Amino acid sequence: MKDLSRRLVIVVRADPVICGHSGEARNLAEAALSRGFDEVRILSWPLELLERAGLPLKPYDTILPYSPGITVERPEPVGDYKIVDGRYTSGMIGRLIELFTDGVPTVCMSLYLSPHTLCVAEAAQAARRTGLPVDLITIAEAVGSDVTNVVRAAVEEGRFGAAAQVLTAYLSQDVPVAVSEYTKETIVAEAEAVDRRHGTRFAEECRERIGISYPAIDTAGYLERDPAATAQVLGKYGLTEGGYVLSLSRLMPAKGIDDLIDGFACSQLARDKELVIVGRGPSEQALREHAQASPAAARIRFLTGVDDAEKPHIMGNSAAYVLATKPLPEFTETFGITLTESMLAGGGPVITTDVGGTLEAVGDTAVMIEPGSPVSIAAALDRALSMPEAERAALAARARDHALQFDRMAVFDALMSRLAPAAA
Repeated sequence: MKDLSRRLVIVVRADPVICGHSGEARNLAEAALSRGFDEVRILSWPLELLERAGLPLKPYDTILPYSPGITVERPEPVGDYKIVDGRYTSGMIGRLIELFTDGVPTVCMSLYLSPHTLCVAEAAQAARRTGLPVDLITIAEAVGSDVTNVVRAAVEEGRFGAAAQVLTAYLSQDVPVAVSEYTKETIVAEAEAVDRRHGTRFAEECRERIGISYPAIDTAGYLERDPAATAQVLGKYGLTEGGYVLSLSRLMPAKGIDDLIDGFACSQLARDKELVIVGRGPSEQALREHAQASPAAARIRFLTGVDDAEKPHIMGNSAAYVLATKPLPEFTETFGITLTESMLAGGGPVITTDVGGTLEAVGDTAVMIEPGSPVSIAAALDRALSMPEAERAALAARARDHALQFDRMAVFDALMSRLAPAAA
């Protein structure tokens, strides 16, 4: 093995999963190479397991390559069929133990507490029990749904052990962070519910130790666009500059795309626009049927094959960008990465709801709507599409300035600055 002085390991649902945090992991990996890490390894799951999980996946041949020095590993399962899914976590934990004990100083970051931080916590404990030298600092990032879904469900169902497992693993990490203030508040609230019921003291430690680390974005990819590439992308999809309202997200109920379809059909000033819905997900067929039944059916299009390199060009030429997300038991938006991407790309005004962590993503630079309200969406579209050019330009400039704080180098540097106290 070549001599290494420093390694970053990221445990995440990586590409080809359609998820903002798979992109975040890519950006953190690229930033790490620029900041002196010799090697970055992204540990994820075998493709067949991701497919069986029903996650929306990009076509594999559309995934952008990683820079030299970044390796994606997908450890194979360990054991025979009788162990069921535990075979896959055994493969992940086993590979982490090997990386933690091979003599290379390592920072390991997990995104999603369950199962990734659970795997890291077990691997770190096992590595240290081997008696081999371990030079390791761990970071756990709660991205939201791992709390709003896993921990909240455990609390509601009275499953103390499951909640305690996730919270204990999270707090065992050297640097616990959350992807937004909203996410931290949610974690503390759920920990308080566990404490009230069982006499534990999770909430106090969560409140004191959890920091905020917003998603890392490759801002240059949105700010620096080749006009020739833009023309090529728009031509490929038959789009015209300013000729469409855009929604780009996972197709699932909480994203409010059904409300957007209804609101778009009611908008007076969007009658000469298309509604372009980009993404994949479990609600795709239902949304296609909903769109087909809309009075605006002829002006609604679904694009499912857009790759990451094409996103900035499509975002930057929209008449408006809409994320009509709404809180549902299975999912609440904890930040809204696509909002900031659209703000950087400089398309039309961003329209969204005050749900979860979206206000942290947009600040005061978005047109706000009521969750679950097509009437509100229609009014917001009419406002955005009638906005005077000077006002539109000023709003776009403020939005871009706000979104620049999420540049991957700034986020990475802030995250690394937390390591020194943790290592002391």
